[in-house]
Amino acid sequence: MFAHEANIENDSFIINECTTKCITKRSLMNLIQTDKRRLIVGLGITGTSCMRHFLGLGLSFSVLDTREQPPEIEALLKEFPHVDIRFGAGHEAWVDDANEIYISPGISKDDPLFATAIARGALISGDIDLFAGLVTAPVIAISGSNAKSTVTTLVGKMAECAEINAGVGGNLGEPALDLLSANREAYVLELSSFQLERCSDLQPKVACLLNVSADHMDRHQTMMAYHQAKQRVYRGAQHIVFNRHDHLTAPLRTVDVSIKSFGLDVPDLGQFGVKEIKGVRSLVKGFESLMPVSDIPLIGDHHILNTLAALAIGDAAGFPLAAMQQAIKQFKGLPHRCEWVGEVNGVRYINDSKATNVGATVAALKGLSSSVNGNIVLIAGGQTKGADFSALITALKPLSCKLILLGEGADAIANLASNQHEVLRADSLEQAVSIAASNSHAGDLVLLSPACASFDMFSGFEQRGNIFKAAVAELAINQREAQQ
Repeated sequence: MFAHEANIENDSFIINECTTKCITKRSLMNLIQTDKRRLIVGLGITGTSCMRHFLGLGLSFSVLDTREQPPEIEALLKEFPHVDIRFGAGHEAWVDDANEIYISPGISKDDPLFATAIARGALISGDIDLFAGLVTAPVIAISGSNAKSTVTTLVGKMAECAEINAGVGGNLGEPALDLLSANREAYVLELSSFQLERCSDLQPKVACLLNVSADHMDRHQTMMAYHQAKQRVYRGAQHIVFNRHDHLTAPLRTVDVSIKSFGLDVPDLGQFGVKEIKGVRSLVKGFESLMPVSDIPLIGDHHILNTLAALAIGDAAGFPLAAMQQAIKQFKGLPHRCEWVGEVNGVRYINDSKATNVGATVAALKGLSSSVNGNIVLIAGGQTKGADFSALITALKPLSCKLILLGEGADAIANLASNQHEVLRADSLEQAVSIAASNSHAGDLVLLSPACASFDMFSGFEQRGNIFKAAVAELAINQREAQQ
């Protein structure tokens, strides 16, 4: 049976403050009395947030993680001592008995584990639908294959500068359910395709799809399925913001919806773009100058595009322009996203470890190429996720570039690129940095932008980026010692 039954004693039942605004005690007790068998599958940060959510409502639930030893398991068992948590394989019958199954984003709803439960009519859902059922403040929903963490964070900073109490998270930082509070005035959520494919009723005030390029093909199987999942961010939105350079971001339905677009060209009236005004390249809304491009602290056209997206989102949300300008001028970017690492012997080193798909690396190459006087030395490779690297090769074709490849995806990239560019191999990231230093000169740029996931060699993109930064720091130390 499902453990941790709600504890109701006469009229003393207590739920948290964010829940009281949306659920009355009577309706909550009716939920409990239906004796639904709720199962949370996956003990990542999202699954753990679902556990806290149900505990706060006093609802019964149990938990399954198909791993024998999930990370941080001792801390979880200490936090949830009375919850029935099971690990590993062999629990199919237990899953089959559930009425409601809440799956962590990394787990596919098409997993055979859920087939019988679905056939019996079980609800398959996730944390965003639970969030949507409780939220009362306006929601800004942001998705895209790339740059969504950067834009979500920048929009959150804009809200902060406007003195708006906004919860910022979702697929980034804090899970959506952990952000819920009666004091919130807004929510800014990054949403992945995995979250969107099982989300039905968020109805955001503002929804933005930044870009769409092939990613997670091992999960979605086809580009059409991936595109459809991303387009779900627009469901029920009052205002839609899209990238007019990327037709896959254009909303498929536009009835009774306010629409804004952003791009690097001169925009139409009311849209966001770039225009030269009195010799100064500026961000504009229609004919209105918003700020000089030079006020953006980050380098590259892709960062200009991200800033325009954030401005369009903030404008749709009603943020004051002065607050948005202040946030942009203060925003230094996120770690592992085209992050400046340092300069050694006149060679610049950029950490773009978060580039876990081809589209992200292509964006980095296009954004940075105009600022490079010499060669680009690209360090790439890793877990491919079923990716097609032809778009990467097309982006590399006009560039003066050397490739240093490592990991699972090295052969796939090398087979396509070897006729165009010099290809070198490395067995480790530290070795790749050493090879890059030996094959670069003053004016060159060494870019870690793998176009692949990290899990074949690292615990995540953060570890990969940190190892890269440490290796560059070691180069700088060796340089100083050689000069003494």
